[in-house]
Amino acid sequence: MQIIKKINQLKQSEIKNKIDERIKEFENLGKNQENLFSELCFCLLTANFQAEKCIKIQEEMQKDFSNLELEKLKYKLKEKGHRFWPQRAERICLARNKKIKKDRDWLVENIKGLGMKEASHFLRNTGEKDYAIIDFHILDLLEKENLIKKPKTLTKAKYIEIENKLKEIAEKTNLSLAELDLYLWYLETGKVLK
Repeated sequence: MQIIKKINQLKQSEIKNKIDERIKEFENLGKNQENLFSELCFCLLTANFQAEKCIKIQEEMQKDFSNLELEKLKYKLKEKGHRFWPQRAERICLARNKKIKKDRDWLVENIKGLGMKEASHFLRNTGEKDYAIIDFHILDLLEKENLIKKPKTLTKAKYIEIENKLKEIAEKTNLSLAELDLYLWYLETGKVLK
């Protein structure tokens, strides 16, 4: 598989150090309750929106996620340029009342606005290593590598099917799914984000 060769080459480069650092950051982030909620809000913001802009919003509004009342939160998200500010503010306010469990099925069922991808993203960003974040970048890359045919819709069953393919790649490259995601993202975008 060509993709395995590419990943193994990256593992010999300085990108490995960046990815190892990021994984350590995720592990530390998951140890603090306040960080958990901020990261949950980040993942609520990222659905159909640019990750880099969401990182900037999260950095600037971290305390606001738990403290601002709905209308002020809406206004601030709008001011920061989030495309879906009314819905995201509502979802953040709804999530405040939940005791967050680090379980993907629970997150999908109980946190409005989190699907399989966003719940997996949250879990990965808070130190869990066994979930794949299957977004359009990953789907595009897997299709280019002839590993999948890009689905029209990503149902839960399809998500798990693709995640299982990623598990095979992770095993062959001796990586966790969390690490693999960062390598794949780098291959597709040239960036190591979160």
